[in-house]
Amino acid sequence: MTTEAPDVLDRLAGVAAGSALDTLRRERPQTRDNVQASYVALFEAPDETGIAQSERLAVASFVALLHGGPAAEYYLGLLEAQPEGGKLAELVRRQAERGATKGPYGAYPPGPLSREDVAGPAFKIEAADRAALGERLATALEHTHQLVFHLRDAKESDFAPLKAAGWSTPAIVTLSQIVAYLSFQIRAAHGLQVLGLHALGV
Repeated sequence: MTTEAPDVLDRLAGVAAGSALDTLRRERPQTRDNVQASYVALFEAPDETGIAQSERLAVASFVALLHGGPAAEYYLGLLEAQPEGGKLAELVRRQAERGATKGPYGAYPPGPLSREDVAGPAFKIEAADRAALGERLATALEHTHQLVFHLRDAKESDFAPLKAAGWSTPAIVTLSQIVAYLSFQIRAAHGLQVLGLHALGV
């Protein structure tokens, strides 16, 4: 008899085994499996791009804190379980508090969408926290904040600070994948929660 691996999206959305939401998710087994497989590849599989587990979890925690919701405590809990993770988790919490804003910000190419341009603050980590985090992770968190709130402004030159801080091209790709996955996972969990409330007639 095999034991099914825990599904992280179910956990974040509060999907109970045997519930209507559980049944709904299992109607799309490939989609369900792919979402979980992406989580495993990013946070549990052996590293192939030179990003430490603590770095992956710090970035994930930062993204989750910026978005808000149950994912933040989940990833912070994983981070705190790492060596020296408690101190790092507190540093990440502090950066998220400093970087909290609404967004999204940025400018579209000149044209009809330009009326939707919105200027917003650029996030920079203060010197003392930068020293505590290390230049590599501090730069990654600044880049992550830009991806979350300033995606319209993304340009090739944004990668230069990451490369200067020691991030290889494969590592930058993985960093971007973590940010994108967290953004999807958080929205999917929220959507499932709304469906659950609707099923209860709330």
